Amino acid sequence: MESFLDNLFNGRYDAEKRTILSLCEKGMAFSLADLARDLDTSIPKITRVVSEMEDAGFLADLGKQESAAGRRPSMFGLNPDAGYFIGVEVGRKSLALAVSDFTGRVMHFQDEIPYTLTNTEESVLGLCAAVKKQVRKYHLNASLIRSVGVNLTGRVNHQTGYSYSYYISEEKPIRNILESGFGRPVFIENDSRGMAFGEYMSGIAGDARTVLFLNVGWGLGMGMVLDGKLFGGKSGFSGEIGHFPLLDNHQICRCGKVGCLETGASGLALHRLVGEKLAQNKPSILQSTYKEDREISLNNILDAVAKEDVTAIECVEQVGDTLGRAVAGLINVFNPDMVVIGGRLSATEQYLMPPLRSAVQRLSLNLVSNDTVIKVSHLGKSAGAIGASLLAKHRLLNQ
Repeated sequence: MESFLDNLFNGRYDAEKRTILSLCEKGMAFSLADLARDLDTSIPKITRVVSEMEDAGFLADLGKQESAAGRRPSMFGLNPDAGYFIGVEVGRKSLALAVSDFTGRVMHFQDEIPYTLTNTEESVLGLCAAVKKQVRKYHLNASLIRSVGVNLTGRVNHQTGYSYSYYISEEKPIRNILESGFGRPVFIENDSRGMAFGEYMSGIAGDARTVLFLNVGWGLGMGMVLDGKLFGGKSGFSGEIGHFPLLDNHQICRCGKVGCLETGASGLALHRLVGEKLAQNKPSILQSTYKEDREISLNNILDAVAKEDVTAIECVEQVGDTLGRAVAGLINVFNPDMVVIGGRLSATEQYLMPPLRSAVQRLSLNLVSNDTVIKVSHLGKSAGAIGASLLAKHRLLNQ
């Protein structure tokens, strides 16, 4: 698929143009002197490069700004009107969607778009249709949609374009089907890594270079930004912290093995723990639903926690302690700047985090953990879709 950057990267100053796009990616602005210094080149040459990028519509003159010397140089950055990026997070029964402009500013976000993705080509194309239907409501210039990012659960190899959870075909990777459906370059990623990238680029990571993001949803996944780069591992399968064999609880995991961390620290684990308490006739606002043999969803449990249901809160605290044991180990191994707790269970922050922090303080090496900040996701439920849109931009501009 022909890149929309072809009219910018035409063989003349290509290396400099790519570097400038990369420098400006986080929404930063630079003077001509700044760019000449960073690219180790002359002012006349960088002036010609920037002029070409302005003419192509990718850079904009953002006006003048005070400098340390008291002068007011013109500052250049990405042109927000140069295009849009679509980010899609695929959930169990719904989609979340974000649209960002060329600078990465989020223009639109919508979650709970009904859709259930199945392992067929028709279903993948149906996902594309559902997303395009939603995007049409925003009245965007469709020709300016530059690329699409799609986050999927499970094992995803973004380089080959294969998902090993939703669509398994040796002949055709899911990325190719998505590209045919969207008519744009598509970049797929594991949902936890997409969320990690979203937090790193626009959330609470700040200047942190090594960030671990724990996605505590129905399952448990991890995204890692190591020394400023999203880490996928050799085959794109890194971050499967939920299947770390940490527990001696005799619980069979969804992967078929016993004692995985996910069986004690996830939405699935919380659901099981609450069910066990209800079977023991523990007092709870969920008891009537349980006794009537009606389904209790994870949302029902989170609502009970929000209403200060003691039994549900006790189960959240148990999950927090188990998760804290894992975080302590991660801190000892990675010595990260920051650990971010996200996913659906992060909504129970006031009950989840105290036992988690207590376990980290109790079990991690003090000299190591003193360097690590633990925070709850700033982007919340929008982290996945926003991360997908920012990854779509990042990978298009850096390919």
